Amino acid sequence: MVDKDTDIIKIDAELCTGCRRCAEVCPVDAIEGKQGTPQFINVEKCVMCGQCIQICSAYASIFEEYRTSREDKLRERNMPVTLEEPIFAAYNIGDLPKVKEALTNTEAFTMVQCAPAVRVAIAEEFGMPLGSLAPGKLAAALRQLGFNRIYDTNFAADLTIMEEGSELVQRITEGGLLPMFTSCCPAWVKFVEQEYPELIPHLSSCKSPQQMAGTMFKTYGAQADGVEPDNIYSVAIMPCTCKKFESQRPEMNTDGYQNVDAVLTTRELAYLIKEAGIDFSSLPEEDFDKPLGMYSGAGHLFCATGGVMEAAIRTAYELITNEPIPNVNIQYVRGSQGVRRGVVHAGDVKVKTVVVSGLKNVVPILEEIKKGNADFHFMEVMTCPVGCVSGGGQPKVLLPKDTEIAYKNRISSTYRHDEEQTYRKSHENPEIKAIYKNFLGEPLGHKSHHLLHTEYKQRGYCK
Repeated sequence: MVDKDTDIIKIDAELCTGCRRCAEVCPVDAIEGKQGTPQFINVEKCVMCGQCIQICSAYASIFEEYRTSREDKLRERNMPVTLEEPIFAAYNIGDLPKVKEALTNTEAFTMVQCAPAVRVAIAEEFGMPLGSLAPGKLAAALRQLGFNRIYDTNFAADLTIMEEGSELVQRITEGGLLPMFTSCCPAWVKFVEQEYPELIPHLSSCKSPQQMAGTMFKTYGAQADGVEPDNIYSVAIMPCTCKKFESQRPEMNTDGYQNVDAVLTTRELAYLIKEAGIDFSSLPEEDFDKPLGMYSGAGHLFCATGGVMEAAIRTAYELITNEPIPNVNIQYVRGSQGVRRGVVHAGDVKVKTVVVSGLKNVVPILEEIKKGNADFHFMEVMTCPVGCVSGGGQPKVLLPKDTEIAYKNRISSTYRHDEEQTYRKSHENPEIKAIYKNFLGEPLGHKSHHLLHTEYKQRGYCK
């Protein structure tokens, strides 16, 4: 059975040359077709990571005539018809019309969140060097577009660490199911649901930071602004095309309110900024709003492979030992290798970890687990090559020679931004402390479990 909302990634048969470069990067072999003929996507297998969009080089030529006009192609993709850049064969269906309608609706109170990987890449869309760090300009642009509150997914990443780190400690100290898997990457979660449903209980029950932010907008944020949840329109700016799928999942609903109403990729936000005539490069540096816009360096690390693990270790170590971690920079989880293993010595507890970049690299490990041979406690998996900084919704790197430097610079900016923060551990974020004191109670408590945790399910396709 195919979910109705899984048809987000598409290939334009009029433009596709059948080069099959997209099939080479697809981590789940979801792209089918013969060499030299238009490809198509098996939506039951597809995890919507968007890597096919990033690699696609077949575009609409100005010297060719197509059955479908350029304007109609742009409308089908929900892209601005005034867009001047090339349009490629592989693409995603966008959410721009929904967001533009919300921004002009005087009844709507719009709250927007920005994922950490967006601020290390969006400036590339405006001619700035690869990997330019632009959080202040990003906040300023969103304010000029008319959003009522400019919040940050990084805050929710800190919240995720509070819940997921506590869940890990509980599973280790009280004999829960191990190894525990991170659940922040929606493509990874969908992969487990459809290919390894017997391992679903290993996934953390935590919602992703995107969904935690959306939940907080319509509860804590609604209270802070004196706004009815019915009137809040929740928008997420994400580097990831699969976040669109995640936002539509029926599980991502709290008390009748869908946590996130619309998702724009980094590229789609750039379209919106350009269409509004905003000069991004000359914008002043502005801050995100509070209380849901303050974050630690740990929360920001979520955009790089190993980042969730590093943030979790910083907090889990101190939860277990009640002592400051000797060095917040956990070097062994960083890097671009497909699999990185390590051990954290937290007092008398040895926490064994695995970081995986790329779904193809995780299959042998999942087979180990099925055979009962896993010898570790916690595993982070990111579907895209080096984490969210290389996500399917990020600025498209047109020249292959620039790909490596783009990824290197975006990651470098990530760690620099972490080191710039006053607080570098999620549990030290003052607004995180305040939200537990004033609203949530305690990690894994009744209220936080109701709002911030979910369940995952077996999907129709199984190998």
